[in-house]
Amino acid sequence: MSKEPESRYEAFEPDIWSHVLGGLVERHPRFWVRMGNLETRVFHDSLKAVPLTQPVYVSGLARAGTTILLETLAGHAATVTHRYRDYPLVFTPCWWNRFLDRMPHSGQVAVERSHRDGIRVTADSPEAFEEMLWMAFFPSAHDPGVSQVLDGSSANPAFEAFYRDHVRKLLMLRGGSRYLAKGNYNLTRLEYLLGLFPDARFVLAVRDPVWHIASLIKQHTLFCAAERAHPRALDYMRCAGHFEFGLDRRPINTGDPMMVSEIEACWQTGREVEGWARYWTYLHRYLADRLEANAALREAVCIVRHEELCDAPAETLNGIFSHCRLDGAAELIVRKAENFRPPSYYALPFDSGERTMIKRLTGVTARRFGYG
Repeated sequence: MSKEPESRYEAFEPDIWSHVLGGLVERHPRFWVRMGNLETRVFHDSLKAVPLTQPVYVSGLARAGTTILLETLAGHAATVTHRYRDYPLVFTPCWWNRFLDRMPHSGQVAVERSHRDGIRVTADSPEAFEEMLWMAFFPSAHDPGVSQVLDGSSANPAFEAFYRDHVRKLLMLRGGSRYLAKGNYNLTRLEYLLGLFPDARFVLAVRDPVWHIASLIKQHTLFCAAERAHPRALDYMRCAGHFEFGLDRRPINTGDPMMVSEIEACWQTGREVEGWARYWTYLHRYLADRLEANAALREAVCIVRHEELCDAPAETLNGIFSHCRLDGAAELIVRKAENFRPPSYYALPFDSGERTMIKRLTGVTARRFGYG
């Protein structure tokens, strides 16, 4: 058998040390929470002087453009984020980064990330790792049979104390004043986060459902093949809290278990396009309903249509930075605007019948986000 298929997916396989340490973190979350709390006590005097104001959260269903929005906002001098280098010892960022800083380093060369979507990264590139914290304190966080909605009435004091201290550590460690995070799973936690941080700003990425579903199917196919070739890649996705696609794909439950079961049934019986279309509608209808019902959330959220970013990047980015209250971004916007363009690395895979079905299943909800 040819080895070419495996070699095509080498970028997905984590190194052995990340694999081993990541597994330890996943299997023993309570221990790492205790270690994080110990680190907090060690740095208590420094941390208590760190203000925590106006955190910025980028969210959206995967493949809506959240990563490039994260990278763009991370270019502002005030923002600090998790980075690739923070994995796997995310719970103790101060100690882990001190250790890494003492290790010998060769020059970093940016490489295209495993998604094969043209985004190039290094160990210092921003990445979404705070999901590991959520999983430690909310053990059912990715159970499709359980509602994942956390709203203004939700409370988890142990998590909230740990989370605030963790954010302060990153602000102290990286010398910024505004925490920035990308979290696809924060879609069902927006009101909870707004309760924790009433001055938080949210950037919600949305995308035309036809193109969005095409991208999701492309990534799901890619990750399934890569995880079959390199099982450690699947372990990494689980450890890091990424269940958006791949062999362990799990839909987010927004409180309607019958709809979740219907979506899973579509996927399990090979009706990929229909399953994704129903899922797109399910999540975005929930979001539209919450934005309509909660005026404070509506004011805190900036909805960003991917197509507008590609067609008028500078104007759209200016609105995003203004909403996030990140001043002095004019030069950054000019520089980053060049990175936004319609995808050219794949074409729509749907026939006319599939396009008609997508529009039928998503049309009403899509119009609530400005798609005709």
